[in-house]
Amino acid sequence: MSRVIPSGPGAGAATGAEPRLAGDLTIWLVIGLEMMTFALMFLSFAVMHARHPVLFEAGRRTLDLHAGALNTVLLVSGSWCVARAVRAATAGDDSRVKAWLAAALTCGAGFVLFKSQEYAHHAGLGLSLSTDDFWMFYWLLTGFHFLHVLAAMAFLAVLLIAGLRPGHLVGLHALETGAAFWHMVDLLWLVLFPLVYVMR
Repeated sequence: MSRVIPSGPGAGAATGAEPRLAGDLTIWLVIGLEMMTFALMFLSFAVMHARHPVLFEAGRRTLDLHAGALNTVLLVSGSWCVARAVRAATAGDDSRVKAWLAAALTCGAGFVLFKSQEYAHHAGLGLSLSTDDFWMFYWLLTGFHFLHVLAAMAFLAVLLIAGLRPGHLVGLHALETGAAFWHMVDLLWLVLFPLVYVMR
């Protein structure tokens, strides 16, 4: 069995040493900043929704709830795969790390595909940032999140591609860093989906 060599600060936690922050400190600072940014956007959406409930309800009725639910399943499944990859790395099973990373990327690709189709449908109907307040927030919130999904996928893809090189193993520290960012993207969608697609 291939062994994963833990790397980075605090790698000794894999052997039961002292507790540590999983992943790189820098990514947690980025996550904190991103969470605050999205929180302000979510709050702005909620305030405008309270001021214009009829407008927002009309906009929401044009959204495909099933497509949003499917994308939720894909992101949550991707998070589960990433968590399994980290667990495999902790156990030293590099082949499973790569398999779970590939599975997570597949889930991410599914999200990107279905969300892109949804965007194309709305654009075809002439629904844009300038249509009204609901659609301005829809494109800003989901579009910003979409870019974060692409960034998370790029991070995991780099780890996977590097790990596929002969004799190269996926480092636990780098994997935990990528996993932390992916889980943030998943968490944001779990707030965004009910807020934009479901809330009445």
